[in-house]
Amino acid sequence: MGFEKPTPIQEKAIPVIMENKDLIACAQTGTGKTAAFILPILNKISKNGTSSLNTLILAPTRELAIQIDQQIQGFAYFLGISSIPIYGGGDGIVWEQQKKALETGAEIIVATPGRLIALLAGGKINLSTLEHLILDEADRMMDMGFSDDILKIVNYLPKNRQTVLFSATMPPKIRQFSMKFLNNPAEISIALGKTAKGVTQSMYSVYDTQKEELVRNILSQKAYEAVIIFASTKDKVKSLYKVLRKQFDIEAFHSDLEQIEREKIMSAFKNKSVKILIGTDIISRGIDVVGIELVINYDTPSDPEDYVHRVGRTARADAKGEAITFVNPKDQYKFDNIEKLIGMKITQNPLPEGFETGPTYTGVAEKGKSSYGAKKKPGFNKNKKSSSGGNSGGNRKPFPKRENSGSDNHKTAQTKPVEAKKPAEPKAPSEPREVKPSKYGMRKNVVDPD
Repeated sequence: MGFEKPTPIQEKAIPVIMENKDLIACAQTGTGKTAAFILPILNKISKNGTSSLNTLILAPTRELAIQIDQQIQGFAYFLGISSIPIYGGGDGIVWEQQKKALETGAEIIVATPGRLIALLAGGKINLSTLEHLILDEADRMMDMGFSDDILKIVNYLPKNRQTVLFSATMPPKIRQFSMKFLNNPAEISIALGKTAKGVTQSMYSVYDTQKEELVRNILSQKAYEAVIIFASTKDKVKSLYKVLRKQFDIEAFHSDLEQIEREKIMSAFKNKSVKILIGTDIISRGIDVVGIELVINYDTPSDPEDYVHRVGRTARADAKGEAITFVNPKDQYKFDNIEKLIGMKITQNPLPEGFETGPTYTGVAEKGKSSYGAKKKPGFNKNKKSSSGGNSGGNRKPFPKRENSGSDNHKTAQTKPVEAKKPAEPKAPSEPREVKPSKYGMRKNVVDPD
């Protein structure tokens, strides 16, 4: 398959997994993490000769689950080892196919947490023979609110197993979470917070009104074979797609698409029949497409680590690539945090000829704009009464209380007597409404519930 030497994460992780030790491994996308856990597992299964369910791999998104399954098929082509992808978003036919495949049997299951829990609840999977649990992109799964689902799944598994956790970042919450189901794990960390050496990074300081024309200008410079454009929301993805499709070979990728549409678009992009893909951070991790030449951050990512994941789509496996970020005035502090994380200053490009002058880049938010949510409050006329009737502090005086409030302090301000109103009878306290958890559990911030 063209593997000549192991990547650093493969070189360190494979021996640990071969020794049956639990492992926490941290490395950026594009460093060969998938092969680092698939190869030793396949080696174990082929030597032991088992034909029952041996390994469960959990992934945060459908696309990543499908991709891992495809890689397993490639690695195991001559081994006679089978795998099944289990994910949501499909129709009833897909659901039936997944159930039938489970009944037929496979050595490896690659699943998203939501769909797996649904199958476990229906008694469709017997996990008693499981020997390995792999969590890929663990930090992303936690960000998507899958923590409780993962713990629920772990309760179905044999206690005597090997557990391996791979993550692109290692915040304290991941380490604390992993201790709930890992046994004295070994730890490996590879170049955290760094972008690939082959990426040429630059930025434009722009106003939002200039972004659309600027992205057109960049895409017109050469005939790119593979470009990914990241936008902050799916609505922005849709609107930008409508504008750019008139001029470029482009597709939009977002969570409103049916699963079959998502698979078709991703397949077309991998085959280079679609040259440009625009989407949200749903495609920033785990999507392995060879030869991406350019990544454009149409919006500055809020999380500096998301920048690393987006940029990691290009310059994979020692290839070359380019990453360009648009930074508007209110997002300057975000970009400053990105530079701090990656430990380097990113080159600022001048706007192309014919563009009006953009904002001055200072590395901090525009005056009066948000900086980590600490938005500057507008000034008030201290002698002006607030329309809300409240007292906001300073030297402003509160409004006099209304006559029917029961206070006699300001009766002299009334020009007409006000007829006393009969106080309303107090309402009986209502019964507290029972909040039922969804089939996915009480999760928050679910980006793509599978």
